[in-house]
Amino acid sequence: MSEIKKIKLWDGNPPTASGLSEAEIVNSEEILEIVNVTEAELIIYSPEEANNTGVAVIICPGGAYAGLAITSQGYDFADWLVNLGITAAVLKYRMPNGHQEVPLDDLQESIRYLRKNFKNLGINKNKIGVAGFSAGGHLAALASTLFSVEGISTRPDFSMLFYPVISMGLHTQEDTYQNLLGKQPSPDTIEKYSCQKQVRADTPPTLILVSDDDTVVSTLNSTTYYEALKKHNIPATLYLFPQGNHAWGIKGNNMFGGKFDYLEEAKALIMKWLLSYY
Repeated sequence: MSEIKKIKLWDGNPPTASGLSEAEIVNSEEILEIVNVTEAELIIYSPEEANNTGVAVIICPGGAYAGLAITSQGYDFADWLVNLGITAAVLKYRMPNGHQEVPLDDLQESIRYLRKNFKNLGINKNKIGVAGFSAGGHLAALASTLFSVEGISTRPDFSMLFYPVISMGLHTQEDTYQNLLGKQPSPDTIEKYSCQKQVRADTPPTLILVSDDDTVVSTLNSTTYYEALKKHNIPATLYLFPQGNHAWGIKGNNMFGGKFDYLEEAKALIMKWLLSYY
């Protein structure tokens, strides 16, 4: 059995505020199971000591920055990773409400937390990656491009992006765009939060998985980011599956009630890619 513990990231004092004040709403019957998230938490799944690889992954569920599909794109993925000997930390990040700094602040603080506590958590502080689904993929890509190496580094050591939103310009997903940036962001803000424009020479190695028939987030987000990574000579792997649509999780169900037929192939490819970090 894996050990699970819950950490409040900011203890009531985050560096940025979203302006949201109403209580968090939980509805397990909806795709977005949690909305109006105003307090960031990290739910850490630790593998048994004998099976521990020392690798850790912070998981960012999707939800268009309006809420979180936290089971299929969070807890289920954590259960799968922990059985591979990987410490999995599901990030319940705050909703931005147009305050674009908020989610990235939460993810960067999560990375700092794991690096500060690596001994107690039984992880290698140089093998901490991020994974994100849809809007959570955008957040994971932001962490991979807008990090700081001063003090405790917020640079992930690798990233895994599932059908991610990448651009805040052409080919963006409109709900994700408005919930993160507000209704009239400046051109500079749009460019800063378009991850393909922010790739740098030390952006970490990246795995991208997306379905060609995605009707929610254009696959051009994934291919554009892959091209930007390769222009900077970043090790990058892109798997474009012919079927699956959007928001499939590690159990294979997508947001439309359909099935992702390539689930077992995808799981094998993820495991093979992760082997380089064991």
